[in-house]
Amino acid sequence: MPGKKVWIQINKRAIGKNIAAMRNIIRPSTKLFAVVKSNAYGHGLTLFSGIAEESGVDGFCVDSLVEGLKLRGAGIRKPILVLGPTLPNGSLAEAATNDITVTISNTESLNQMKKSKIKPSFHVKVDTGMHRQGFFPEELNAVSQFIKKNKLPLTGVYTHFASAKDINYPTFTDSQFKKFTDAHRILETHGFKKLLRHAAATGGTMLSKKYHLDAVRIGIGLYGLSPSRELEFQRTDISLEPVLSWHSLVSEVKDIPAGGYIGYDLAERVTRKTKVAIVPIGYWHGFDRGLSHVGEVLIAGKRARVLGRVSMDILTVDATGIPVHQGSIATIIGRQGRETVSANEMGQKIGTSHYEIVTRINPLIERVIT
Repeated sequence: MPGKKVWIQINKRAIGKNIAAMRNIIRPSTKLFAVVKSNAYGHGLTLFSGIAEESGVDGFCVDSLVEGLKLRGAGIRKPILVLGPTLPNGSLAEAATNDITVTISNTESLNQMKKSKIKPSFHVKVDTGMHRQGFFPEELNAVSQFIKKNKLPLTGVYTHFASAKDINYPTFTDSQFKKFTDAHRILETHGFKKLLRHAAATGGTMLSKKYHLDAVRIGIGLYGLSPSRELEFQRTDISLEPVLSWHSLVSEVKDIPAGGYIGYDLAERVTRKTKVAIVPIGYWHGFDRGLSHVGEVLIAGKRARVLGRVSMDILTVDATGIPVHQGSIATIIGRQGRETVSANEMGQKIGTSHYEIVTRINPLIERVIT
């Protein structure tokens, strides 16, 4: 990419394909909300959301009001739901002014909603077993009465499944769904008849149609990544394509004699004459330090292993036998020829998930639409 030594490519066609793939498994009446929190899982908040809006999603889920305001500032007009807490510092009025829906999940926040002069619409979150945010079902009679008495603008209710991506524990997801159904029934008995109900993220959406309800919240699937290998194997009818690829330019090539040390603390010693390529990325960019010695990048369609420790801004890789020169493209995530390095592979090498690999890519790296 001219003028850049490190960049992220975002495949616009793949975004449309993934949205269509998820649309194909939900009812036409079920709304598809794109989860774009955490810089759109590392893909670029406003860039990805603009393409997703063009591609027909019904709305967006973000973590914070700050993210919601960035979307509004970028011209996003479709509904936005803040999944995380909106704390009482005047933010509720700002959410209302910008037509952003917030989540209310505890009594303190409900009281702040009552006190706010300008009130945004909100969804109540129910804790059905995840045990993070949310009212317990047994609190909902009192909650419903409070909302009704104070004429607060409740427009939706939702929960979050703890293990829907793990098909080995369907009974827990079913138990959560039953609790959520019972919780919604309590709200209905207090006169809340037209609430938007949603429970399923990508995993729940792929697991069963019964969880789709009025809306689904699709995050990882829109980025072309499956929530789990088990679901990926089970749902062969869903074809997802990774949206993100990550590249850099080789900045230097040199030969290291046999017995030479590589990197900080003499972390690795080569046993033969070794051609090394220097790639100007490191843990500041989001290439985890745990990938020292074991991570690989692609150069000229071949795998080049990381030698020594991952530095803050530099990798040294073994390019022996690879045709490489200054300016050669090194692919960190993505495909070259027949070889692919995936976020999932990187995560497995360091005992984490592909979610963490992509969301930790530095947001300052430029994302380029291809």
